[in-house]
Amino acid sequence: MDEIDQTKRTLSSSDICADLHTHTIASGHAYGTIREMAAAAADQKLKILGISEHAPGIPGTTDPFYYRNLKAVPRNLYGVTIVHGCEINVLNDGARSLDDEMMKYLDYAIVGIHRQCYQDQGRERNTDHLISCMQHPKVRLVSHPDDDHTPLDYSRLVQAAKQWDVALEVNDSSFAKQEERWGCLDNYRCMLQLCEQYRVPVVVSSDAHDPSRVGCFDQALSFLDEIQFDRSLLLNLNENLDQLLAFFQLREIYVHS
Repeated sequence: MDEIDQTKRTLSSSDICADLHTHTIASGHAYGTIREMAAAAADQKLKILGISEHAPGIPGTTDPFYYRNLKAVPRNLYGVTIVHGCEINVLNDGARSLDDEMMKYLDYAIVGIHRQCYQDQGRERNTDHLISCMQHPKVRLVSHPDDDHTPLDYSRLVQAAKQWDVALEVNDSSFAKQEERWGCLDNYRCMLQLCEQYRVPVVVSSDAHDPSRVGCFDQALSFLDEIQFDRSLLLNLNENLDQLLAFFQLREIYVHS
């Protein structure tokens, strides 16, 4: 029997080792506790769960003081390694919505544009502001860069991601609400083609706001299959776990959890 070409094999959620963009009740509009999210991650056979609460700017989210005490959370729940991020808002002056003082308590940071606290300033200024927010050593991922409510210059974004060593997200929830994420399919096609050209890594995320959504990546993975995306650039595939740990600087946490 011929050996299966793993590069051609259809992707499924069971191929993913980590969900690094999720929210708990601390974000104000999500509906699970850390332990409920971790139990769901264990059910999905994930190795790593990233809890990434919304930073100030999103109505109802946690006070920044929350991040000072993340050390109180066990590093392993139900056999899943727990890591702590924060989804930080890009503001209209190009600043991040979480102070550097608080970022030191995080394992990693995500930056992204949210219309609740950002007004569209046109493709070039939007891109300027997002790139500005990427330039911090804790920032490892850009969330849902896919919505033409706040259009982006993808050539500039991908090259900046290469320069600042930041991964770009393919957000599963965007595929479920395309009426809200204007142009997301075409934007992902453009962005991912450039990621292959410049060898910029990507991460698929559930963006779960409820335990039932943890580890759900099927629509994003189906899209990656459709465009035949280079799986060596998909950091959170099981087969790329070592690359993920190195890129997000999580190896020590993972090994000792």
